[in-house]
Amino acid sequence: MAIVQMAKVLIVCHRSQASDLLEALQREGICQVLNAQEAAVSKEFPELAEAVRKPKDIEQMLARLEKAITFLKGYAPPAKGLAAALAPRAVVDEQAYDRVVSDRAMLKIVEQCEHLETSIDKATSEIDNQQSIVEMLRPWEPLQTPVDEIGRFHRATCRAGLIPAQHLEQAQEKIAELGAALQRVGPAGTKVAYLVVFLNETAEEVQKALRTVEFEAVSFEGMRGTVAELMGEHREHLERARAHLQEQTNEAAGLAEHLLNLEILHDHYLNLLGRETARDTAPATSQTVLFEGWVKKHDFSRLQNVVSRFSAAGVTQVEPAEGEEIPVEIENKRLVQPFEVVTRLYGMPQYVNIDPTALLMPFFAIFFGMCIADAGYGLLMIGLLALFIKKIQGDKKLLVMLGICGIATIVVGALTGGWFGDAIQKFIPALAPVREAMMWFDPFANPLMFFGIAIGLGYFQLIFGLVIAFVHNLRRQDYVAAVFDQLTWIVMLNALVLFGASKAGVVPAGLGKMFGLLAIIPALAIFLFSHREGGIGARLGMGFYNVFSSVFYLGDVLSYLRLMALGMVGAGLAMAINVIAEIAGNIPVIGFVLTILILVGGHVFNLLLAMLSAFVHTLRLQYVEFFPKFLVGGGRQFEPLTRQYKHIYMRTRQ
Repeated sequence: MAIVQMAKVLIVCHRSQASDLLEALQREGICQVLNAQEAAVSKEFPELAEAVRKPKDIEQMLARLEKAITFLKGYAPPAKGLAAALAPRAVVDEQAYDRVVSDRAMLKIVEQCEHLETSIDKATSEIDNQQSIVEMLRPWEPLQTPVDEIGRFHRATCRAGLIPAQHLEQAQEKIAELGAALQRVGPAGTKVAYLVVFLNETAEEVQKALRTVEFEAVSFEGMRGTVAELMGEHREHLERARAHLQEQTNEAAGLAEHLLNLEILHDHYLNLLGRETARDTAPATSQTVLFEGWVKKHDFSRLQNVVSRFSAAGVTQVEPAEGEEIPVEIENKRLVQPFEVVTRLYGMPQYVNIDPTALLMPFFAIFFGMCIADAGYGLLMIGLLALFIKKIQGDKKLLVMLGICGIATIVVGALTGGWFGDAIQKFIPALAPVREAMMWFDPFANPLMFFGIAIGLGYFQLIFGLVIAFVHNLRRQDYVAAVFDQLTWIVMLNALVLFGASKAGVVPAGLGKMFGLLAIIPALAIFLFSHREGGIGARLGMGFYNVFSSVFYLGDVLSYLRLMALGMVGAGLAMAINVIAEIAGNIPVIGFVLTILILVGGHVFNLLLAMLSAFVHTLRLQYVEFFPKFLVGGGRQFEPLTRQYKHIYMRTRQ
């Protein structure tokens, strides 16, 4: 339960060994390397800050590999099944990885992919072009006159075109009035192909008439022979283009067997780009490169061991510059680690602040369990999550965290009697005594109990947050903040609660009056000293506002009623599913099957809905109500130079 202590380091290396050193650092994954703009040494000695150089050749190769991978994926057999969805990346061991990386033939595969993609694009374009020509010629197929002879007149003009069927009668009348002739050739969908012949002196009037009937001119420019001959030629071109496309497609499908190798090579160049970028953007002289960065203090000896392998490199620990932002990393015990998901989603705390992970863990699990409040759903959750944890690749912290929350859900559900709603009472009455023996209370029979637990837990978490901040300030020896920013609130809020309890008859009236008077002292201290900057007017004004803001704590506490609301709504929906299933069971013949389908489908749907609601609302309670009481966010994430894999999943040596 701690923010990891960081050490700032300076590694000096001869240029000849810089790339190999960075590869060793990347393999180890323990050191964050700063660029020239971030490094303090380049601020002290600006001449060391070289102009940033991008390794364009590597970036271009990455772009080519990514394009080739995308191309081949279109021809590779698609992955199927749940296993493929949970583990989409191929598992590769280091031996296979090294073999592919050292195989220069892979670059030829990239060139083949580029050539094939271009060839396939051209073939596809040619097919589209030939198909469009054939479709354009199809209505003119009955025409016996060679198309290159259409329009060869001295005193007349012949034009080919399409006329919409609805305008044919109008077109014939207008053309006839102008002394021109229309010759029908063939249908073209909703239009009809026509030849229009007219004298040259009436050309202008005929053109106007044709525009009024939406005449669409067709050009045979560059074509020779009859339409039937032309269609035969273009159909041959079309078949050749299709055959060529099929050949190229088959070749691409054959190349798809190299897809994994290209993915390995892509990830190799991705890591190479990270190293080269770190080298080219680091402060440097003509002969040396200075890698300034951060390492966890307990990893400093490992860093020394890595650097010691290089004869022209050395590492030393240096003091951070004044005001320099220290990167933040958190480390927790194995049971707590899954809940780092919550902290990292919120954002890292500042380096001098607190890691809230272990502190939020019990609250998150209990609150999540209260939102679902069904032991049957908890068991189903754990079963599904166990399957996913076994199959899924990558970081499994979220799933493990939900598994722990599933255990809490079982406990809360058993205490409140929820087992798939009221499934035990309806379908397995023999287990009712066992359910009742474990049950503490029934939320539907005694909702005020659930109400009180939700409010009580919420109030306890808020006070706990203030206590955390109080202890942290004491450790930092910031006693003024500890007293006037936390202790005063702790005393005042508890005094007010006990005073209110006396009014409800829970606490003796005399004792309640004493707590009411006690609340005045911290309220006065908050008024006078909670704001300690600016003039006396600003201090008192903000102090008055801070005292008044105590009413906001009531809203914060009431926010925790969502735990009760979600728990009871989920239980109500589960009971409704059971009622529907029970009714369906009375249907002859198919009743039993319908009952099973409704129970399985309904409860799985309700569980997924409940899990989503429980996660979101429990997360909100931590972020909005709990964290602001003690946590200062905005810390910079510790990002060591490490291997990154986009397409593959590396199996490391044991």
